[in-house]
Amino acid sequence: MPISSTIAKQLENASWIRRMFEEGARLKRERGADAIFDFSIGNPDVEPPPAVLDALQRVVASKRPGSHGYMPNPGYPEIRETVAAKLRKETGLNFTAEDVFMTVGSAGACNVILKSILDPGDEVIVLMPCFSEYQFYIANHSGCMVPVETDASFLPDVERIGAAITPRTRAIILNTPNNPTGRVYPESVLRDLQGLLTRVGQPITVISDEPYKAFVFDGQRQPEVASFIANTAICNSWSKSLGLAGERIGYLALSPQLADNAQLRRACAFSNRILGFINAPAIWQWVLTETAGESIDAAVYEHKRNVLCDALEAIGYEVKRPEGAFYVFLKTPIPDDIAFTKRLAAEGVLAVPGVGFGRSGFIRLSLTIPLERIEKSIGGFQRAFLSSQRQ
Repeated sequence: MPISSTIAKQLENASWIRRMFEEGARLKRERGADAIFDFSIGNPDVEPPPAVLDALQRVVASKRPGSHGYMPNPGYPEIRETVAAKLRKETGLNFTAEDVFMTVGSAGACNVILKSILDPGDEVIVLMPCFSEYQFYIANHSGCMVPVETDASFLPDVERIGAAITPRTRAIILNTPNNPTGRVYPESVLRDLQGLLTRVGQPITVISDEPYKAFVFDGQRQPEVASFIANTAICNSWSKSLGLAGERIGYLALSPQLADNAQLRRACAFSNRILGFINAPAIWQWVLTETAGESIDAAVYEHKRNVLCDALEAIGYEVKRPEGAFYVFLKTPIPDDIAFTKRLAAEGVLAVPGVGFGRSGFIRLSLTIPLERIEKSIGGFQRAFLSSQRQ
């Protein structure tokens, strides 16, 4: 049976993350799980907070009439108001329940806003390196991804962004704390970007993808993007902050400062339905009315970052310590990141080549594996490094 030529092409460029995850499953069957150290996928290894699981049991046991039926397209008003209240406190902006749409994770939120604003051929600026799925989200809605390189320290280069803007530019995707680099974008960068958008004089939506917002290390904080950039649409989820990646629960929030906010609200509610997502799972919406402020302890991932980065630096790797999220974006000791990924795999260490994120010469390592597994993997990192030096 023939398949779409578009999908056939996308399959060729499919996510390296999933590819390496599947390779890990194969190697575990061949060598045994204890011999494989899988740093490939950001699948939280910290269980949800007890308060969340307790709330889930209460919601399931409550037998609330109609709790498994259809709801308003944007989601239940109660949870939308809970999210809006949290955003009011964090951003200082007057978010209301009408600005919030419950979605199937942050990925669902990204697709809803892109569906709502893009016409065929419209352009979306994406900062490189980036989460590999953005290209597919944009293509889903007949848009064109415009990659723009970050600077040497992985921060947005506002001059490069300005040079990439054309009359067809409709959006810029920001992801901070960033996947894969772990950079936290400071206030100065956000202010500079707002200044650029003001000078451009055409409406451009900044899509702030924030699933790692709860994971900021070393006593830093993530500046609120919506507090500094007027035309912001926030995409967020509890996949990482509550360890609920398999439950697909998140939201889209439109800044009250967004141009044509009321019209965009209607478009997003409609897009959420016609994309087939309908809305976020009902049970988890009810759970989050009670627990939206909970979070797993980011210090767990900060400690694992320190253990891994200390060991890699001691071996001789060039390491940029992430400021947030739960990934280490590591420079490879040879230019060919795919070749080095294969070298690591031979040692039982699974990483994702940087080319999958638009930046060759690096690999991404997820910190979502147990600490003892990180410690046991260090020998494999060392042997791969030393073998690369003998070339």
